Amino acid sequence: MSDGDERPRLVRIADYQFGRDVGGRLFTGELRIERSKSGRPRQVHAPEGRLVSLGADGRFTLGIAGGRRLLSALDAPAGRVVVGDDSEPFVRDGKNVFAKFVSEAGPEIRPGDEVCVVHESGELLAVGRAELSASAMCGFETGMAVKVREGADGE
Repeated sequence: MSDGDERPRLVRIADYQFGRDVGGRLFTGELRIERSKSGRPRQVHAPEGRLVSLGADGRFTLGIAGGRRLLSALDAPAGRVVVGDDSEPFVRDGKNVFAKFVSEAGPEIRPGDEVCVVHESGELLAVGRAELSASAMCGFETGMAVKVREGADGE
């Protein structure tokens, strides 16, 4: 299957996972798709880097380049976990985000969702998996809020 034939499927998965009309913005332009030995898409790359990996569960995990595209496709605060100056250097370096440092989170975020961790200024710091719901992230004083997969310094 050619990359062009695969694009509509990738767009549908992204629309389901991240929200309506996100897939078309995530998978625009030149794409390179790495496939498994069985021919299944495994990773999707753009000239600026890895956009997503497709897990065995059929869900995407974000790369930093994909996080940047996702942020431009979603209106704030959707898909975002916001942290301040105290956490910024650690999160950028790939360290996990703890609830006590979260100042805001997209209200739709549920445990297991792929999220972008951003600074209060809006700058992307990392991408990862939410461990708590948005309300728990903002209400708890302890616990891991986001398991960071990749920090922006690790590009």
